Amino acid sequence: AHSLRYAPFSANSGFYYARNNDRTRYLFTSLLYAQDIIRRTESHQQALIALLNEHSSLFGLKVKVLNRDEEDFPGGWHFHHSGMSAMMRDMVSGETKPFIFHMSWTNNKVNKVKFFQQMGDWHVDEKCIAKSVQELGFKRPNAATKEPFLRTECCLVEPLIKCHYRDKPSIIPCRDSPPIDKGRPSWWKE
Repeated sequence: AHSLRYAPFSANSGFYYARNNDRTRYLFTSLLYAQDIIRRTESHQQALIALLNEHSSLFGLKVKVLNRDEEDFPGGWHFHHSGMSAMMRDMVSGETKPFIFHMSWTNNKVNKVKFFQQMGDWHVDEKCIAKSVQELGFKRPNAATKEPFLRTECCLVEPLIKCHYRDKPSIIPCRDSPPIDKGRPSWWKE
């Protein structure tokens, strides 16, 4: 978000890369101790950005925030913002393939899963969703006994593609699905 609340960096705390050094270890230790800020603001993102600002100023922490309009690292803003349809269409057509797609700007985990399924970017078997390793009965891999393991049992080579909402980007036309946002037309132009 580009609001004062997230200034000056407007970084997304759902996806980040951090070098392992004294400054970043101190930053993340400080974040662990900042639970009061997280509870008060109801935002780990706001707390992290405040600490990024503080640590860059006081301790020389170097911070680089990726431009949200880059094709390599799009996010939920691109997915939900109708003005970004061209970028989403390029992704659907395979013209661009991001390294990471972070489904930010999405209310809950259930919708994130649905949106990734609809985009053809969901590679988790349904039997494994919302279950612990213990519930699934998997143990650590053991080559000698050939016991099933989480990776081999839950990760799909081919994506699980499902339509959920007609007004959101999708890898296949979802015209017959309901809209999630009232009054919105199909994302696929007639």
